[in-house]
Amino acid sequence: MGPLLFGMTPAEVAEALLVSEPESRVGGPYGQEDFSDGVKAFYDAGQLACVALDAVIGPQVWLAGFPLAGSDPGEGQQFLLDHAAEHGNWIPFTPDASLALTDLGILLRDQRVGEARLARPLFVKEAWLESEYYRDRLPLEGVMD
Repeated sequence: MGPLLFGMTPAEVAEALLVSEPESRVGGPYGQEDFSDGVKAFYDAGQLACVALDAVIGPQVWLAGFPLAGSDPGEGQQFLLDHAAEHGNWIPFTPDASLALTDLGILLRDQRVGEARLARPLFVKEAWLESEYYRDRLPLEGVMD
């Protein structure tokens, strides 16, 4: 995840992203910070547990040459299925029909952008991916109109 590592504090995340503070913060047991570059940071007990990238304005990330952010969701799902088959990874569908590469901590979700849908990658600590409560912690969808 570039300069971000699971377990970082909010101050360490802001420093790694070269900003003084996020644009907005959400409290609760799983705090969230939104940054202007399309990065959302989610915390568990004050430590970084998930990084979600906006499909349009977030940074691009690649997996084996495939662009995960902003790609066609169907192509993204097929890429993950092919990648998992090639590498012997287990890849579950989540209840909302997203795909997760649990070995790599990648969850690929859809984001609505106007009338279109684009792929939105999330990087998630293993305990959250394996938790039945992940739906309460992870952003289901981002909307850009």
